Amino acid sequence: MLPQPADGPRAVYPGTFDPFTEGHRDIVERARRLFAHVTVLVAVNDAKRPTKAGAERARDIQASLPTEWENVSVAAWSGLTVDYCRAHAADVIIRGVRNAFEGEREAQLATMNEALGITTLFLPARPELAAISSTAVRAQRVR
Repeated sequence: MLPQPADGPRAVYPGTFDPFTEGHRDIVERARRLFAHVTVLVAVNDAKRPTKAGAERARDIQASLPTEWENVSVAAWSGLTVDYCRAHAADVIIRGVRNAFEGEREAQLATMNEALGITTLFLPARPELAAISSTAVRAQRVR
């Protein structure tokens, strides 16, 4: 494992996380090894019609994380991710990318975030997790 400086760079991993999947968990696990602190930032956006409120999703995610992941926190947020980053001294936005289509869309968002002063780091999904999406998990639950 890489050393984790106490006062090193901080990252934010934003998403709806409805639900929080094994793919999301893997991204957090990998990001926490690269940064002094990672915040899983649960998007509060009622327009997406989430199955649970943002605060409830955040509590569920926090409860699911190993207690030894002391450099990971979870927060619900209804504003722009870059605004959260500025308010909480985060240096980097983490984005997981499962395929080329997502990569293209995420690159456009990353360009906007960079123009606003926050760098985005893409972490590719592990091949065995690339097919997992929150939408697919929700569809499985309905069946």
